Amino acid sequence: MKLENKKVAVLATDGFEKSELFEPYKALKKEGAQVDIVSIKTGKIKSWDKTDWGKSIDVDKLVNDTNQSEYNALVLPGGVINPDSLRTDENALEFIRSFFKNNKPVAAICHAPWLLISADVIENREVTSYKSIKSDVLNAGATWVDKEVVVDSGLVTSRNPEDLPAFINKMIEEINEGKHTNQVAKA
Repeated sequence: MKLENKKVAVLATDGFEKSELFEPYKALKKEGAQVDIVSIKTGKIKSWDKTDWGKSIDVDKLVNDTNQSEYNALVLPGGVINPDSLRTDENALEFIRSFFKNNKPVAAICHAPWLLISADVIENREVTSYKSIKSDVLNAGATWVDKEVVVDSGLVTSRNPEDLPAFINKMIEEINEGKHTNQVAKA
């Protein structure tokens, strides 16, 4: 169990791509991490599963009631609706920025780099994303590459659900090696 004693936040809201939250969530738990679903709303958030609403998951904490100091890393699942909703919430953007300010691993897949753009943390980074937001990534000052997974100083990015095995492996590796992994403050 590579991530025993590690705590990871998954920031999401309604419309997250089902596989892009549930598969990393299961993998993190299997490696021994404590995983919190952090959101901009309480209760349950529901996934998007191909063409319709899918499985829901319970929210553990509201983003404005938590702090990056409680966590070793951050995971940002994609989907179109999820990051588009989160990028208009200043508390969510500040939560993301705080992980970058503290050099903690962040993993973003599919459309989640929209959040990195809105949080102003993507400039001068090498990343990948879903192909439809390539221009957005480039316009934000990042270098976009067409690879299943890209790692740039603790930032792990992937293109789509087909890349999940590579994304999950690199995410776990970065969290395991993360700079602040043993310095998480008690909540």
